[in-house]
Amino acid sequence: MNNNTDKRIGVIGRHDGWSSRKLADAFETRTGHRCLIEMDNLAFDLERGTVCHGSVDLATLDALVVKKIGAAYSPDLLDRMEILRFLRSRGVRIFSEPDSMILAMDRISCTVTLRLGEIPIPPTTITENADEAVKAIERYGRAILKPVYTSKARGMIVVESGNGVADAVGSFQQGGNPIMYIQKMVPLPGRDLGLVFLGGKYVGTYARVGDGASWNTTTRSGGRYEPFEPASELIDLADRAQQLFKLAFTCVDVAETPDGPVVFEVSAFGGFRGLLEAREIDAAELYADYVLGELSA
Repeated sequence: MNNNTDKRIGVIGRHDGWSSRKLADAFETRTGHRCLIEMDNLAFDLERGTVCHGSVDLATLDALVVKKIGAAYSPDLLDRMEILRFLRSRGVRIFSEPDSMILAMDRISCTVTLRLGEIPIPPTTITENADEAVKAIERYGRAILKPVYTSKARGMIVVESGNGVADAVGSFQQGGNPIMYIQKMVPLPGRDLGLVFLGGKYVGTYARVGDGASWNTTTRSGGRYEPFEPASELIDLADRAQQLFKLAFTCVDVAETPDGPVVFEVSAFGGFRGLLEAREIDAAELYADYVLGELSA
């Protein structure tokens, strides 16, 4: 631990965020230095070329580790990424690289990247035209309308073909979703999986198991984390998916369906709680060790 006391690592996160605090704690234990940074409190002075969080000039830090870039997903987060891109140009190491996170943050860019990489995904339609949205839902039979920027299934709605589809589409689009992301609802075995990677290497898997009362398995909707040992084919699939993004830390959401496994998304930031509760693996500790190892290489 002593050989890391000269390292000053900033954690981009939220003071009220459990994972952010866990990561800041891990770096403080190893370096004696604690710096938890909330992006909405930054001052970016382009004339002086400084990005400050209070009295701390972020360009003087050895690295920044991004755990959470905002309280909620929105297009505004892309503007915050531009600040990180500037800091990267000043020589600050950032985990993950801003360009990699940008690719994964937007649900559409993430899905297109997976599709171009020949990763199996559920049938998906993206359109701004309400009539085309209705046609897609009628073709799928049952679909999920997903906001482009969201997490833990917030804002998602399930729509079935038949009467009322046009009204549901209109309500969803007028509710702040001009570009509609429509995905066929595929049958799941009551769970989906989170396969975690650090530095491109597989760490472990947890399952999100639904309580039967909701269509989704998120803990926000009553789901719980359980340990899971995936077959090598699932690990290989998730590995191929995460390689497309080159993220320092990520979780690949995979589901087993009767037609084979599919990937829902590759997370720009990844979560710590699933591995800890299901597998007793402290990802924050592993991540801190990985970052310090990269800085010393």
